Amino acid sequence: MKEYARYAVDMTRELLSIDSPSGYTDRAAQWVKQAFEGLGFAARFTTKGSVLADLGGSDENDALLLEAHADTLGAMVAQIKGNGRLKVTNLGGMRAENGEAENVKLYTRDGRVYEGTLQLINPSVHVNGSYGDVKRSFETTEVVLDEDVKNEADVRALGIEVGDPVCFDPRTRVTASGYIKSRFLDDKLSVGILLGFARYLRERNITLSRRVYVHVTTYEEVGHGGSAGVPAGVTEAISVDMGCVGEGLTCTERMVSICAKDSGGPYSYQVVGRLIEAAQKENAAYAVDVYPHYGSDVEATLRAGNDIRHGLIGAGVFASHGYERSHVEGVLNTLKVLKGYLNA
Repeated sequence: MKEYARYAVDMTRELLSIDSPSGYTDRAAQWVKQAFEGLGFAARFTTKGSVLADLGGSDENDALLLEAHADTLGAMVAQIKGNGRLKVTNLGGMRAENGEAENVKLYTRDGRVYEGTLQLINPSVHVNGSYGDVKRSFETTEVVLDEDVKNEADVRALGIEVGDPVCFDPRTRVTASGYIKSRFLDDKLSVGILLGFARYLRERNITLSRRVYVHVTTYEEVGHGGSAGVPAGVTEAISVDMGCVGEGLTCTERMVSICAKDSGGPYSYQVVGRLIEAAQKENAAYAVDVYPHYGSDVEATLRAGNDIRHGLIGAGVFASHGYERSHVEGVLNTLKVLKGYLNA
């Protein structure tokens, strides 16, 4: 499976280069659709802009839905200030503390793209004696455009308006030692993993014993990504999302995490048990953890009224919702669990 883990990382890097905060995901969704089609699988857009791919399989009455998401954290122009700076509002759980001094791109509705930086208001330590005392928030930070703008009229003349998406530079790096560092590994790394699994099925000419669909959603970061688009016959849904790494948890970036419970409650005891069995069967390095502050696509699927069993796995990701880090071994171990779970 190592070659498919490397392929997954390559696909992740490509997808990370496409800005896609919640609500501005069309280009990323188009890339995802074409990637699955390029592997020979049928894929289509849902009405709300997600991608549903069919990986085939025999039993359509006991189908499995694998869910990941292509939308990310980000921001949106909330106000054009009189001095030409921009007040922004967060999309999803984006934090000003993590975005301060980060380069951004702003996309206008007529197709123009501008660059800037999220900065503390009055950011020079040589001028602002209270620099270290200011609580960072989207009230105390602003986007400084890399354009010669001095007032609101100058900004509007560029075509910039309230509601335009503001996208943070992912700063993607893959080290020689196998670490993957970037913003938004949550959850573009999982999209790469599912593409790696799809390529494995295609190149090995594997027909699964149960129907498997992949749903790459586009509103997970705001809570309703997986709430629609479930195909008929689906009895289980597994979210392939980031595995948490942090104090009190046992997962590392080199492992696959199996979530037993998060803020939405416990995952299916039966599904979690079978995921553990799959990890053991495939000799995958894994951890079973409880995530204190987490929600997933599959919980949105349940809350929408779907009668399914549910689970959650993912490659371990450190520093979630910040500058995140995982490892190719975590990708490999996640692929192993998918392989074992589906007897592929």
